[in-house]
Amino acid sequence: MTQNTRTQALSDAGVSIWLDDLSRGRLTSGNLQELVDTKNIVGVTTNPSIFQAAISGAQDYDADIAELAKAGKDVDAVVEKLTTDDVRAASDLFAPVAEATEGQDGRVSIEVDPRLAHETEKTIAQAHHLSEVVDRSNVMIKIPATKEGLPAITEVIGAGISVNVTLIFSVDRYREVIDAYLAGLEKADAAGIDLSTIRSVGSFFVSRFDTEIDARLEKLGGDALELRGKAGVANARVAFGVYLEKFSSERFEKLAAKGAHVQRALWASTGVKNSEYADTMYVDQLVASPTVNTMPEKTLDAVADHSEPGKALDAEAAQASAADLEKISAAGVDLDDVYAVLEREGVEKFEKAWNELLETVAAQIASASA
Repeated sequence: MTQNTRTQALSDAGVSIWLDDLSRGRLTSGNLQELVDTKNIVGVTTNPSIFQAAISGAQDYDADIAELAKAGKDVDAVVEKLTTDDVRAASDLFAPVAEATEGQDGRVSIEVDPRLAHETEKTIAQAHHLSEVVDRSNVMIKIPATKEGLPAITEVIGAGISVNVTLIFSVDRYREVIDAYLAGLEKADAAGIDLSTIRSVGSFFVSRFDTEIDARLEKLGGDALELRGKAGVANARVAFGVYLEKFSSERFEKLAAKGAHVQRALWASTGVKNSEYADTMYVDQLVASPTVNTMPEKTLDAVADHSEPGKALDAEAAQASAADLEKISAAGVDLDDVYAVLEREGVEKFEKAWNELLETVAAQIASASA
């Protein structure tokens, strides 16, 4: 099949397009394979909200839930089976992509229980568990970039497990995430693990940053209103400058000589929340090589229809964007507070979605057992 010219242009520019969604229906209907064949999709990300929407909103899982209920499985076991089955099937679908890209793409991500976001040891244990249950070399385990998540990232990478670090909002935290990754590679090397088998991405959230800061700018009013819609892209561009700095360091070069790969920046939350903004702005303005842009299907469709990618990012663009963040701070927005609020709310939103999923499945188990 022929790939869409606009999504192909992004791929040619070094942007790997991953779909920010997964469901049983996408797998069984052939929809996901079609996106691979026609819109350059080379990976999938999931999160608790995605699974909550998929399992609660379709009948595709009813037979499995009924069978597991009759087998006496509890709600946590049922949800784990449903989600890991989908991730395993998607991993198999993307296996040819993983092989063709030597493991860089063809990746499918599954997140540790969001209720463990502030529990390091339990996060480590579940990352190992999920990796073993899915049992596919192209799976990535998602670990949140909380303070407690950082040492978990190091330990899990150190065990040779590929990791998608999620819920990154601040540039300072992003630096810590990269350091945690490098420490993990050093740990893996000391254990004799082949570093070339380990892959990682750092998921830097974009649109949520604009939503929070725009609301604060609107409260300030006046000249501050001119800064709306600039924070998300600026923050991500500055983060890419950090990526360039960290992965040209002597520390990483020593690891690269042993087969280590960079931890690519992944632009997450790229669906535009404000209808006044161009619906492809978080794609067109964040073209960089190598990066990942994980898109909801609505954004993917918009990109395929009318995306106009801008100039590729470099260190100069990152430095220029730092000035935009300085203006926002000077206008009266407490950026440190924004980062803290967004991280807290990010964890809470995923916890809420997970709990809602557990409640829905528990009700279905009870109905099947009646």
